[in-house]
Amino acid sequence: MNLKKIIHIDMDAYYASIEQRDNPSLKGKPVIVGGFPDERAVVCSASYEARKFGIKSGMSTKSAYKLCPDAIFLQSKFDEYIATSKIIHNIFYEYTDIVEPVSLDEAYLDVTVNKKNMLYAVDIAKEIKKKIYEITSLTASAGISYNKFLAKIASDYKKPDGMTVITPENAQKFINKLPIGKFYGIGKVTEKKLLSLGIKNGYDLKKLSLSKLIEIFGKSGKYYYDIARGIDESPVETNYERKSIGKEITLPDDTLNIKTINRIIEEQAYELEKWLKENSVKARTITLKIKYFDFKLITRSITLKEPIKDAFIIAKYSKELLLKTLAGKKKIRLVGLSISNFDKIKKNDFQLKLF
Repeated sequence: MNLKKIIHIDMDAYYASIEQRDNPSLKGKPVIVGGFPDERAVVCSASYEARKFGIKSGMSTKSAYKLCPDAIFLQSKFDEYIATSKIIHNIFYEYTDIVEPVSLDEAYLDVTVNKKNMLYAVDIAKEIKKKIYEITSLTASAGISYNKFLAKIASDYKKPDGMTVITPENAQKFINKLPIGKFYGIGKVTEKKLLSLGIKNGYDLKKLSLSKLIEIFGKSGKYYYDIARGIDESPVETNYERKSIGKEITLPDDTLNIKTINRIIEEQAYELEKWLKENSVKARTITLKIKYFDFKLITRSITLKEPIKDAFIIAKYSKELLLKTLAGKKKIRLVGLSISNFDKIKKNDFQLKLF
């Protein structure tokens, strides 16, 4: 059986590291990127100095401030993060064209056959890490294995600036000892459920039969059965296509004001229009996301027969979806708008508009 050679590259505290790189006075200090504590923003990235206080991505900046009042809070600079990401991804393509970008700071590379005819994936990973640091002054962690699941786990094993190899020979031993919460694809809710069943690590998970896992978790049971055995046959997808794009904002104050919400919807619609035009696609599905003051989250969607790309139309349908919520009757703290179900725009779509 011919095993693949897969590398997973994951940048270390990416946004926060860029901020520390660009402003040397921030080095060695707890840095939090995402917004300010009084804005009810969310942590996008936290430096390793901040993580020592228990600060994590997705946490509210208000909670982060309570954990570390001395932290330095910064707004995101996405233009810089995107520009640096392009540089990093160009390095990947020096070695292989089989690259699957997961996010700005993360990607899978299939180097089974590579452009430099290098025999060992470990040597390729070392070179990539070195080049990233030389060009961007940023560190990355690398995971190397024979499938994506194990490569992903390996990259997270020795952060920051780490490199871990999981070979076919040591894979099961590695999985057996791995805490259940460290498994990629097992979230907090599933982790809690597994722990309540006495499943603490990979060894415990492997003891459950396929039928038992399906009985407990439904279709996901097959996935858990496979990963407990180091099985993942998913390929590195070079033709990765984004399934949706969205914008959302947490409001400074909870509001009942419909005009305020509609204005936000219009702003988000124009941002989405810009993305559609940049990517030469149209969308068929519009989804409105609303979070009320009591943190109850709801979504309302509409799928259109004809795909659209204009902000005015996106906003029009989104406002109609808003009427199907409790907006104006129940205070709102977050508004989000997303589009999906994309169609490529044909060249003559633009030519016809001229006439």
